Amino acid sequence: MSIDEAQSEQSLATESLYSSTYQVGQDNIRPFGLDIHNPVFLISSCTIVSFIVFTLSQPDLAAVYFNELRIWLTTTLDWFFMGAMNLYLLFCVFLVLSPYGRIRIGGPQASPRYHFLSWVCMLFAAGIGIGIMFYGVLEPMNHALIPPLNAESIEGQSLRELAMAATIYHWAFHPWAGYALVGLSLAFFCYNKGLPLVIRSALYPLLGERTWGWPGHIVDIIAVFATLFGLATSLGYGAEQAAGGLNYLFDVPMGSATNILLVIVITAMALTSVLNGLDGGIKRLSEWNMAVAACLGLFVLFSGPTLEIMEQFFHYSAAYISYLPELSNWSGRTDFYYMHDWTTFYWAWWIAFSPFVGMFVARISTGRTVRAFVLTTILAPSLIFMLWMTIFGHMAMVQYFDQGVLDIADSVRNFQPELTLFVFLGQFDFTLITSIVGIALVLVFFVTSMDSGSLIVDTMTAGGKISTPVTQRIFWCVALGLIGIALLLGGGLSSIQALALATAFPFSLIMFLMMVSLFLGLRSEAR
Repeated sequence: MSIDEAQSEQSLATESLYSSTYQVGQDNIRPFGLDIHNPVFLISSCTIVSFIVFTLSQPDLAAVYFNELRIWLTTTLDWFFMGAMNLYLLFCVFLVLSPYGRIRIGGPQASPRYHFLSWVCMLFAAGIGIGIMFYGVLEPMNHALIPPLNAESIEGQSLRELAMAATIYHWAFHPWAGYALVGLSLAFFCYNKGLPLVIRSALYPLLGERTWGWPGHIVDIIAVFATLFGLATSLGYGAEQAAGGLNYLFDVPMGSATNILLVIVITAMALTSVLNGLDGGIKRLSEWNMAVAACLGLFVLFSGPTLEIMEQFFHYSAAYISYLPELSNWSGRTDFYYMHDWTTFYWAWWIAFSPFVGMFVARISTGRTVRAFVLTTILAPSLIFMLWMTIFGHMAMVQYFDQGVLDIADSVRNFQPELTLFVFLGQFDFTLITSIVGIALVLVFFVTSMDSGSLIVDTMTAGGKISTPVTQRIFWCVALGLIGIALLLGGGLSSIQALALATAFPFSLIMFLMMVSLFLGLRSEAR
């Protein structure tokens, strides 16, 4: 049975006040054979096209504006983003411990569509898979060279533990709590209450029938913008790192031309995957990427001091728990470089990414209990990230502090983050092979994020429909590629970061409402 068939059956079977409002497609129109939810599609598409035209026609002006916007947002809203992420994590802990954890997504008789390993691979590959390649070496080294919490006086093992704790803080638990909140809200109201798979559905207990009017349209439009610019951030990092790897290995010139060519090639690859659908494209690519990433991680693990790295995993995990209160508290902080350029940006990036990852996870998670959904969505990717960061981050610090490899630190100090991974791999045997594997992983993570993201945006702008015309999915995939090109030309990564921050703020307010709405819905279901 397909997901849309299961959704339709569930909507007919659900006897609640929600089922009477299930209106997927009732106000859709079909110009040129498209199937679009009129206000959401038209406003979103016209705004995105206008943005692309402006940025491409005025790249210098866009670069100045976006850079100023990024600085203002990170310095003004640091407390807001940090408080919001803390609250999302605490709410997820409450769900796991509460009696609501026994509720099953899709109803008591629902069974999982994907086996556990495929499920984990898909949610991980969609949820910032590029990040492990770009930041696995870069971030621990950066925090070792410029310690957070104004801890410049510490050194040795204590310095390494702080650097790894600060890295784990950004990649484990907190971001995945945001994904779990959005994903569970969508899955519950879609598969248990019979509502369409769109962001607005998660607010039905609060909005009532206004869910289907302009309040709901605005919610979905904000979600579309957050998804597109959150994805553009990930795609920008992917293009920069792939270009850096090609330059490091084959002297391919770096610059806008190479980045744009890479975006075009990857967009074409993503289009092929989109046309193959969820099972034919995204699922296979996700499983392949996880297998290859695991091989690369094991190669680094067994090429270094294996037992030492595994032992450090527990030390760094303990350090993360020890430093967590300080890292998650914004009051009285003066380490603004770490707090603003890293933490505030990361939290905004994760929030902007959450409608995409949340909706994608919701689509593949029927049949799981609330407790299993939340625990797996948070714990499984978090543990993978912690292990990956330990293997690559610890080994990078060993290269620099113990073996005297200065190039790896120079790439951080000289603001060449796209080269850090390849300088790191250059210290091992089979450098050419592992570096090519690294580039391939970046590109395929790029593809899985792009094709699943365009599929999700298409669903949101079609009023929750899952089976939409091919032309429509092609439009959003191409639009996403053009956004990436426009932002790379209009200021590079700074511009991309600014747009992620700007769209994350309004969507974080929607996530606050989701917590209240989900609690009301689960309480009603339990009764």
